[in-house]
Amino acid sequence: MKFSEIEGNKEIKRQLIQTVLDQRVSHAQLFYGPEESDKLALAIAYAQFINCTGRKLPPPTAQRLSPDDEVDSCGICPSCVKYQKLVHPDLHFIFPISTTKKVTKNPQSKHFITEWRNFLTESNFHGGLQRWYEAMGIENKQGIINRDDCNEIITTLSYKSYESDYKVMILYMVEKLFYAAAPRILKILEEPPDKTLFILISEEPDQIIRTILSRTLMVRIPRSDVARRAPAEDESVHFLTMRDWLRHCYAARIPALLSFSTEITRGGREKQKSFLIYVLKIIGQCATVNYRGLLPPGAEGEELDFFQKFPPLIPSDKLIAFNSLFNDAIYHIERNAHGPTLFLDLSLKLVQQFKPNFVPL
Repeated sequence: MKFSEIEGNKEIKRQLIQTVLDQRVSHAQLFYGPEESDKLALAIAYAQFINCTGRKLPPPTAQRLSPDDEVDSCGICPSCVKYQKLVHPDLHFIFPISTTKKVTKNPQSKHFITEWRNFLTESNFHGGLQRWYEAMGIENKQGIINRDDCNEIITTLSYKSYESDYKVMILYMVEKLFYAAAPRILKILEEPPDKTLFILISEEPDQIIRTILSRTLMVRIPRSDVARRAPAEDESVHFLTMRDWLRHCYAARIPALLSFSTEITRGGREKQKSFLIYVLKIIGQCATVNYRGLLPPGAEGEELDFFQKFPPLIPSDKLIAFNSLFNDAIYHIERNAHGPTLFLDLSLKLVQQFKPNFVPL
């Protein structure tokens, strides 16, 4: 992956390249941003640039990079060729995993490396955690970065680099690091072997264990302009599901809510969580419509009709209650609550927000 293959985020790319040219590469960096951002692609492009032997460099007289300088990895040296295929011997990945039909016990990231490489190339490095779980073959489980993978990090980085200056360890979704396993990597994260680069990837840095977070240089990766014009594929499905669900809640259609509570939990916990996060975002947009009279940019068709009719049903005195209900539900999903029971309970509480005198039989 070359920087030039990533659209947008020009300033971020310039800053990353400048750290290499100035020989000021921080040994532990956290790239964080929303699912649609280029954080993983930028991490790999950064690692490839660091180890490229034929970099395109700025003019010798240049003090700092200018926006017009074409500085990038060459893409054709042996190191770049291996990076492009994600098979470089000094590039290592750790990511959330779980037992599957293929790996029934003691799973480690290295057991899924083929699926991981296929997932990255097929999704163009923008697949997201839920799609990774689907590619790996997790059914109704949540992945973690476990103790065995933490031991693997220590073992792998104790060896000398195979052929490049830097050994690169990329931890994808580091917020999934199992809290009891985290102490194992604190020392090596703070004082790694020479020429070792940790790049941690996260969508929710507030969920990262503090002792890990404090040892990293944080790099915020915003959504690029391209990402803003291209909404996530799941959002159209989420919208229709959410609209029908909220209609059932408003009308207190209990049989429909029972059916919804069973159906929504068939997609796995990460998908349930993704759906609730999406609904929280819509609730926030409804508040904007109520307070400022501004419809979301690009809303049209059924979505426009929704934002013209639904926001008045969430007045300001109910906004905090709605947010609390959804945040509580997300919290309990992360702790493996029984899905159908959780969603039915949430649905009935929403009914009571719409109809305070409603008492379910």
